[in-house]
Amino acid sequence: MDKITSRFKGGWQQPESAQAGFFAVYDPATHEVIARVEETALDSFAQVVVNAQTGLAALRQKTATQRAQILRTWYELIVENRDVLAELVTRESGKPLSESLAEVDYAAGFVIWYGEEAKRAYGQIIPATAINQKVSTIKQPVGVVFGITPWNFPLAMITRKVAPAYAAGCSFILKPSETTPLSAIALHHLALEAGFEAQDWQLVHTQEPKALASYFCDSAAVQKITFTGSTQVGRSLMEQGASTIKRMSLELGGNAPFIVFASADVDAAVEGLIAAKYRNAGQTCIAANRVFVESACYEEFLTKLTAKVATLKQGNGLQSGIALGPLINAKAKERVTSVVNEALIAGATLHYQAKDLGGNFYPATILTEIKAEMAVANQELFGPIIAIQQFTTEDEAIAFANNVPEGLASYFYSSHAGQIERVGNALQFGMVGINTGAISNPAAPFGGMKQSGLGREGAQIGLDEYLEVKYLCQTF
Repeated sequence: MDKITSRFKGGWQQPESAQAGFFAVYDPATHEVIARVEETALDSFAQVVVNAQTGLAALRQKTATQRAQILRTWYELIVENRDVLAELVTRESGKPLSESLAEVDYAAGFVIWYGEEAKRAYGQIIPATAINQKVSTIKQPVGVVFGITPWNFPLAMITRKVAPAYAAGCSFILKPSETTPLSAIALHHLALEAGFEAQDWQLVHTQEPKALASYFCDSAAVQKITFTGSTQVGRSLMEQGASTIKRMSLELGGNAPFIVFASADVDAAVEGLIAAKYRNAGQTCIAANRVFVESACYEEFLTKLTAKVATLKQGNGLQSGIALGPLINAKAKERVTSVVNEALIAGATLHYQAKDLGGNFYPATILTEIKAEMAVANQELFGPIIAIQQFTTEDEAIAFANNVPEGLASYFYSSHAGQIERVGNALQFGMVGINTGAISNPAAPFGGMKQSGLGREGAQIGLDEYLEVKYLCQTF
């Protein structure tokens, strides 16, 4: 941590510097305290809002080209500090270093994308109904934005929000996860180096997020809330923001199906499931959560999958060759353990389980003989568990997949052109991976249907989430 701390000097305190008003940040692989972060005082929230309003007014004086250049510089600084940022992500989130490096690239991708999109917030000239009229629209920033980001992608979930907000001309107040605040501090440090003003983007840190969220949801000066996290918390934020009619962008819980049809390339499907399931030890909102395999290829798929899973090396993400890191904390391991035990009691079969390394590590696990009523078939698992169900018809697979309140990501493997068209249209999910287990892309719209959220992040539409459309009708 010494090299990281020296690069972002002043962002946090050393682990041995225990003092009032600071909270500890832990390495989930070792449970070592790696830093201490100052908690934002409740009585300072009002000033944070005032600062954001000042930042908003100043941003209105910057052209889109100026904002684009600052975002470009921020992107370059992120890339320049790639190795340091990746090590920091691994230290506080536990994910393997290879995944952390990929996350740095992904996070940087949003910054450069929205650096370009900043110059494309186009209005329209609309044909008027009268000769002496001009009808047009322009796009203007929503205003002050309050955002909350999760711990599982502590860089990318921030740039996916802050970059389009800044591109649109909005000021931003961010509450990063108290589990992984160091990545946020490092990104903020680089943004200031790139040319952000202090009021453009402010960080607030707390271990009592309910009080903080309540304050900013109630504030009439905050025009928009953007949140990535659980459906339960998203619902609460909607309720709190309703009193002031806040704009909302919500990326909430996922319960992704992964369907393997008999026509699929089984080897490719196995690789796709490994990618979609075991990224960050299964702790992602788009992780393959419910696996459905057609009976005709079930045995072949299970045999090849088991052989592949058995090769995955688990351990401290800073070590070479690690594919699976720990779960984020002991509570997460307890929850995953409980879900698996309940499934086994209910009749599931423990087909494969790797060695338990103890601590926050949960072993890669394959369960079979899963029934639809089991919790493991209905809950977002957030762990390295593959729970497999068989099906016999296409309609049955679609019905199984859609029979949940969530609708974020979904995946299926097939080589039949007609089936690909039918299933892609029938799945009730905001994102569908067809013959791939990797769907994230800054240029594509990310978001869900049903109870998995509102709005989209990424792509051109992600910029519109931070813009208001104003209609101008001029008579002359």
